[in-house]
Amino acid sequence: MLPKKLGFFIPVILLSACIFIITPGTLSAQTDSIPQEMVEEAMQAQGKDKSLLDVYLQGGWMMHVIALCSLGTIAVSVYCALQIKKDKLAPKLLVGQLNHLMANRDIQGAFDVCRSNPGALSKVLASSLVKANLERDMFNKKSMEEAAEHAVEAEEVKQMVWVNYLNVFATIAPMIGLLGTVTGMIEAFDQLSAGLSEPEDLAGGIGQAMVTTAGGLLVGIPAMFFYFFFRNILLTAITHLQDTVFKMFDLFTGEVNMDA
Repeated sequence: MLPKKLGFFIPVILLSACIFIITPGTLSAQTDSIPQEMVEEAMQAQGKDKSLLDVYLQGGWMMHVIALCSLGTIAVSVYCALQIKKDKLAPKLLVGQLNHLMANRDIQGAFDVCRSNPGALSKVLASSLVKANLERDMFNKKSMEEAAEHAVEAEEVKQMVWVNYLNVFATIAPMIGLLGTVTGMIEAFDQLSAGLSEPEDLAGGIGQAMVTTAGGLLVGIPAMFFYFFFRNILLTAITHLQDTVFKMFDLFTGEVNMDA
Protein backbone atom coordinates (compact mmCIF):
# COMPACT_ATOMS: atom_id res chain seq x y z
CA MET A 1 0.00 0.00 0.00
CA LEU A 2 1.09 3.54 -0.75
CA PRO A 3 1.87 5.91 2.09
CA LYS A 4 -0.92 8.33 2.94
CA LYS A 5 1.07 11.40 1.85
CA LEU A 6 1.89 9.86 -1.56
CA GLY A 7 -1.74 8.78 -2.02
CA PHE A 8 -2.83 12.37 -1.41
CA PHE A 9 -0.55 13.76 -4.14
CA ILE A 10 -1.57 11.25 -6.87
CA PRO A 11 -4.91 13.00 -7.70
CA VAL A 12 -3.12 16.35 -7.78
CA ILE A 13 -0.53 15.00 -10.23
CA LEU A 14 -3.21 13.49 -12.49
CA LEU A 15 -5.22 16.73 -12.50
CA SER A 16 -2.11 18.75 -13.38
CA ALA A 17 -1.35 16.37 -16.26
CA CYS A 18 -4.86 16.77 -17.64
CA ILE A 19 -4.60 20.55 -17.52
CA PHE A 20 -1.19 20.43 -19.21
CA ILE A 21 -2.61 18.28 -22.05
CA ILE A 22 -5.90 20.15 -22.54
CA THR A 23 -4.69 23.76 -22.14
CA PRO A 24 -2.46 24.01 -25.29
CA GLY A 25 -5.26 22.83 -27.48
CA THR A 26 -7.75 25.23 -25.94
CA LEU A 27 -5.35 28.16 -26.23
CA SER A 28 -4.53 27.34 -29.81
CA ALA A 29 -8.23 27.19 -30.65
CA GLN A 30 -8.80 30.57 -29.03
CA THR A 31 -5.78 32.09 -30.75
CA ASP A 32 -6.94 30.90 -34.15
CA SER A 33 -10.20 32.88 -33.71
CA ILE A 34 -8.26 36.15 -33.07
CA PRO A 35 -6.81 38.09 -36.03
CA GLN A 36 -3.06 37.65 -36.39
CA GLU A 37 -2.44 41.41 -36.39
CA MET A 38 -4.05 41.83 -32.97
CA VAL A 39 -1.97 38.98 -31.58
CA GLU A 40 1.23 40.56 -32.86
CA GLU A 41 0.30 43.98 -31.48
CA ALA A 42 -0.47 42.48 -28.06
CA MET A 43 2.85 40.65 -28.03
CA GLN A 44 4.72 43.84 -28.96
CA ALA A 45 2.90 45.80 -26.24
CA GLN A 46 3.83 43.20 -23.63
CA GLY A 47 7.43 43.30 -24.75
CA LYS A 48 7.70 47.03 -24.11
CA ASP A 49 8.38 47.07 -20.39
CA LYS A 50 8.70 50.53 -18.85
CA SER A 51 11.77 51.33 -16.83
CA LEU A 52 11.74 53.39 -13.65
CA LEU A 53 13.15 56.31 -15.61
CA ASP A 54 10.25 56.12 -18.07
CA VAL A 55 7.75 56.15 -15.21
CA TYR A 56 9.61 59.06 -13.59
CA LEU A 57 9.58 61.14 -16.78
CA GLN A 58 5.89 60.39 -17.30
CA GLY A 59 5.12 62.35 -14.13
CA GLY A 60 6.39 65.61 -15.64
CA TRP A 61 8.36 68.41 -14.01
CA MET A 62 6.68 67.94 -10.62
CA MET A 63 8.56 64.67 -10.20
CA HIS A 64 11.76 66.75 -9.93
CA VAL A 65 10.32 68.57 -6.92
CA ILE A 66 9.29 65.25 -5.36
CA ALA A 67 12.80 63.92 -6.00
CA LEU A 68 14.28 66.93 -4.17
CA CYS A 69 11.97 66.21 -1.24
CA SER A 70 13.21 62.62 -1.28
CA LEU A 71 16.86 63.71 -1.18
CA GLY A 72 16.08 66.18 1.61
CA THR A 73 14.36 63.45 3.62
CA ILE A 74 17.37 61.16 3.28
CA ALA A 75 19.87 63.89 4.20
CA VAL A 76 17.94 65.08 7.27
CA SER A 77 17.33 61.51 8.43
CA VAL A 78 21.05 60.73 8.25
CA TYR A 79 21.86 63.92 10.18
CA CYS A 80 19.31 63.12 12.88
CA ALA A 81 20.58 59.55 13.18
CA LEU A 82 24.12 60.85 13.78
CA GLN A 83 23.36 63.83 16.03
CA ILE A 84 20.19 63.07 18.00
CA LYS A 85 21.06 60.42 20.57
CA LYS A 86 21.84 60.25 24.27
CA ASP A 87 25.56 59.63 23.95
CA LYS A 88 25.90 62.56 21.53
CA LEU A 89 24.11 65.08 23.76
CA ALA A 90 25.65 63.78 27.00
CA PRO A 91 28.84 61.72 26.38
CA LYS A 92 29.50 59.24 29.16
CA LEU A 93 33.18 60.13 29.58
CA LEU A 94 32.37 63.83 29.88
CA VAL A 95 29.56 63.08 32.34
CA GLY A 96 31.92 61.10 34.57
CA GLN A 97 34.54 63.86 34.52
CA LEU A 98 32.03 66.58 35.33
CA ASN A 99 30.43 64.51 38.08
CA HIS A 100 33.80 64.24 39.82
CA LEU A 101 34.44 67.99 39.53
CA MET A 102 30.94 68.92 40.72
CA ALA A 103 31.20 66.57 43.69
CA ASN A 104 34.43 68.36 44.68
CA ARG A 105 32.72 71.74 44.07
CA ASP A 106 35.40 72.72 41.60
CA ILE A 107 33.39 75.33 39.72
CA GLN A 108 36.31 76.73 37.73
CA GLY A 109 37.51 73.26 36.74
CA ALA A 110 34.03 72.22 35.58
CA PHE A 111 33.66 75.45 33.62
CA ASP A 112 37.03 74.91 31.90
CA VAL A 113 36.05 71.34 30.94
CA CYS A 114 32.78 72.61 29.47
CA ARG A 115 34.60 75.25 27.46
CA SER A 116 37.09 72.73 26.07
CA ASN A 117 34.36 70.19 25.20
CA PRO A 118 31.64 72.07 23.30
CA GLY A 119 28.29 70.32 23.12
CA ALA A 120 24.79 70.23 24.52
CA LEU A 121 25.81 69.09 27.99
CA SER A 122 28.60 71.66 28.20
CA LYS A 123 26.30 74.51 27.18
CA VAL A 124 23.65 73.58 29.72
CA LEU A 125 26.06 73.11 32.61
CA ALA A 126 28.15 76.19 31.78
CA SER A 127 25.05 78.39 31.79
CA SER A 128 24.19 76.97 35.23
CA LEU A 129 27.62 77.37 36.76
CA VAL A 130 27.37 81.13 36.26
CA LYS A 131 24.58 81.13 38.86
CA ALA A 132 26.53 79.05 41.40
CA ASN A 133 27.35 80.77 44.69
CA LEU A 134 29.11 78.88 47.48
CA GLU A 135 28.09 81.51 50.03
CA ARG A 136 24.34 81.16 49.55
CA ASP A 137 21.94 78.52 50.83
CA MET A 138 22.27 75.29 48.82
CA PHE A 139 24.82 77.18 46.72
CA ASN A 140 21.99 78.91 44.84
CA LYS A 141 20.77 75.58 43.44
CA LYS A 142 17.32 76.88 42.49
CA SER A 143 18.74 79.54 40.19
CA MET A 144 21.12 76.97 38.69
CA GLU A 145 18.19 74.67 37.90
CA GLU A 146 16.22 77.50 36.29
CA ALA A 147 19.21 78.42 34.13
CA ALA A 148 19.63 74.75 33.17
CA GLU A 149 15.97 74.44 32.18
CA HIS A 150 16.22 77.45 29.87
CA ALA A 151 19.39 76.06 28.30
CA VAL A 152 17.80 72.64 27.81
CA GLU A 153 14.78 74.22 26.13
CA ALA A 154 17.08 76.16 23.80
CA GLU A 155 18.94 72.97 22.91
CA GLU A 156 15.68 71.15 22.25
CA VAL A 157 14.49 73.93 19.93
CA LYS A 158 17.83 73.84 18.11
CA GLN A 159 17.64 70.09 17.47
CA MET A 160 13.90 70.13 16.77
CA VAL A 161 14.47 72.43 13.80
CA TRP A 162 16.07 69.55 11.90
CA VAL A 163 13.38 67.08 12.93
CA ASN A 164 10.68 69.50 11.74
CA TYR A 165 12.20 69.46 8.26
CA LEU A 166 11.05 65.85 8.00
CA ASN A 167 7.52 67.02 8.77
CA VAL A 168 7.86 69.65 6.05
CA PHE A 169 8.88 67.04 3.46
CA ALA A 170 6.11 64.70 4.65
CA THR A 171 3.59 67.48 3.99
CA ILE A 172 4.97 68.97 0.78
CA ALA A 173 5.61 65.75 -1.17
CA PRO A 174 1.97 64.49 -1.14
CA MET A 175 0.74 68.02 -1.90
CA ILE A 176 3.01 68.18 -4.95
CA GLY A 177 1.70 64.76 -5.95
CA LEU A 178 -1.87 66.05 -5.59
CA LEU A 179 -1.00 69.05 -7.76
CA GLY A 180 0.30 66.65 -10.40
CA THR A 181 -2.93 64.70 -10.15
CA VAL A 182 -5.01 67.82 -10.79
CA THR A 183 -2.90 69.02 -13.72
CA GLY A 184 -2.92 65.53 -15.24
CA MET A 185 -6.68 65.30 -15.05
CA ILE A 186 -6.99 68.81 -16.53
CA GLU A 187 -4.85 67.69 -19.44
CA ALA A 188 -7.02 64.60 -19.93
CA PHE A 189 -10.22 66.68 -19.93
CA ASP A 190 -8.65 69.12 -22.41
CA GLN A 191 -8.14 66.18 -24.75
CA LEU A 192 -11.79 65.19 -24.32
CA SER A 193 -13.00 68.74 -25.00
CA ALA A 194 -10.93 68.79 -28.19
CA GLY A 195 -12.77 65.70 -29.39
CA LEU A 196 -9.92 63.27 -28.75
CA SER A 197 -11.47 60.39 -26.85
CA GLU A 198 -9.22 57.51 -27.79
CA PRO A 199 -7.41 55.76 -24.92
CA GLU A 200 -3.98 56.80 -26.21
CA ASP A 201 -5.15 60.45 -26.21
CA LEU A 202 -6.06 60.33 -22.53
CA ALA A 203 -3.17 58.12 -21.39
CA GLY A 204 -0.70 61.00 -20.98
CA GLY A 205 -2.74 63.07 -18.54
CA ILE A 206 -4.04 60.13 -16.54
CA GLY A 207 -0.56 58.60 -16.40
CA GLN A 208 0.89 61.86 -15.05
CA ALA A 209 -1.87 62.02 -12.44
CA MET A 210 -1.21 58.50 -11.17
CA VAL A 211 2.60 58.74 -11.23
CA THR A 212 2.81 62.03 -9.32
CA THR A 213 0.32 60.80 -6.73
CA ALA A 214 2.31 57.62 -6.16
CA GLY A 215 5.60 59.54 -6.06
CA GLY A 216 4.32 62.00 -3.48
CA LEU A 217 3.06 59.22 -1.23
CA LEU A 218 6.27 57.20 -1.60
CA VAL A 219 8.20 60.18 -0.22
CA GLY A 220 5.64 61.47 2.26
CA ILE A 221 4.97 58.22 4.12
CA PRO A 222 8.65 57.47 5.05
CA ALA A 223 9.23 61.15 5.87
CA MET A 224 6.29 61.13 8.30
CA PHE A 225 7.56 57.91 9.90
CA PHE A 226 11.06 59.31 10.42
CA TYR A 227 9.61 62.55 11.79
CA PHE A 228 7.80 60.76 14.63
CA PHE A 229 10.70 58.35 15.10
CA PHE A 230 13.38 61.01 15.59
CA ARG A 231 11.05 63.30 17.54
CA ASN A 232 10.58 60.59 20.15
CA ILE A 233 14.32 59.93 20.24
CA LEU A 234 14.97 63.66 20.73
CA LEU A 235 12.48 63.95 23.59
CA THR A 236 14.09 60.95 25.30
CA ALA A 237 17.60 62.36 24.82
CA ILE A 238 16.59 65.82 26.09
CA THR A 239 15.00 64.31 29.20
CA HIS A 240 18.17 62.30 29.81
CA LEU A 241 20.27 65.46 29.39
CA GLN A 242 18.23 67.38 31.95
CA ASP A 243 18.30 64.51 34.46
CA THR A 244 22.07 64.24 34.05
CA VAL A 245 22.60 67.94 34.78
CA PHE A 246 20.24 67.90 37.78
CA LYS A 247 22.14 64.94 39.26
CA MET A 248 25.29 67.01 38.94
CA PHE A 249 23.60 69.72 40.99
CA ASP A 250 22.77 67.13 43.66
CA LEU A 251 26.45 66.13 43.75
CA PHE A 252 27.39 69.80 43.95
CA THR A 253 25.16 70.48 46.96
CA GLY A 254 26.07 67.22 48.70
CA GLU A 255 22.54 65.78 48.54
CA VAL A 256 23.96 62.78 46.66
CA ASN A 257 27.45 61.36 46.96
CA MET A 258 29.57 59.74 44.26
CA ASP A 259 28.97 56.24 45.62
CA ALA A 260 25.22 56.66 45.25
